Amino acid sequence: MPRFAIEVMYDGTCFHGSQVQGDQMTVQYIINKSLSTLFRQPIETLGASRTDEGVHALCNLYHFDLPEEPTIDVLYKCNAIMPPSVSARKLYRASDTFNARFDALSRAYRYRVYQKKNPFLTGRALYTPFPLNEDVLHETAEILKEYTNFESFAKRNSQVKTFECKISESEWSRAGEELHYVVRANRFLRGMVRGLVATQLRVARGNITVQRFRDIIEARDCTKAFFEVTGNGLYLEDIEYSPGKLELISTI
Repeated sequence: MPRFAIEVMYDGTCFHGSQVQGDQMTVQYIINKSLSTLFRQPIETLGASRTDEGVHALCNLYHFDLPEEPTIDVLYKCNAIMPPSVSARKLYRASDTFNARFDALSRAYRYRVYQKKNPFLTGRALYTPFPLNEDVLHETAEILKEYTNFESFAKRNSQVKTFECKISESEWSRAGEELHYVVRANRFLRGMVRGLVATQLRVARGNITVQRFRDIIEARDCTKAFFEVTGNGLYLEDIEYSPGKLELISTI
């Protein structure tokens, strides 16, 4: 059966995460329901990345199978069915064995922080009205690229075979009144990005030292790291696949 993939963006504050959880309002539940309504048959999707409650996505990819080629206006029709909090952006044709999750080479996340109260950023970024040493943030971001085991930044009871991740990009930058942290890796552990951000902010506030930051990484113990930052400052920003894996059919 031919396989296709749909790229979506969504406002995470409207959902209980992305992965299907029965009849709860999740991103995947909405996509499955919308595609099933559109094609008048049960459609089950598989997503490239599982985002937690409150986490946003500028792109997330879901593959699914159809017995025949969809019409060119499928994105328009899909968006007419979906709520305003989700937008279908691109439709791809994929190989019969394509897997949106396991074929991904890397994913990139962005975390947004602001220090001056701004009602228009509520639910879109983390408000932290404390002085932050930006030089220290640059230092900790570089340190993370020296390591491959991130067990300290995986939430307890993470059911994975390995805690090895290869971080290829890790940097803080200024974006107007905001501070942005961008991290790209071949894979991420459950809660990892929020753990990286929260622990780095602790160092930047002077609560712990840079050496203590290294000790936390090397401890391989999630009770040593910090995870208290909210999900609404986090965005899934990019998913990378090998050239030729996907053929673009339609875009809006």
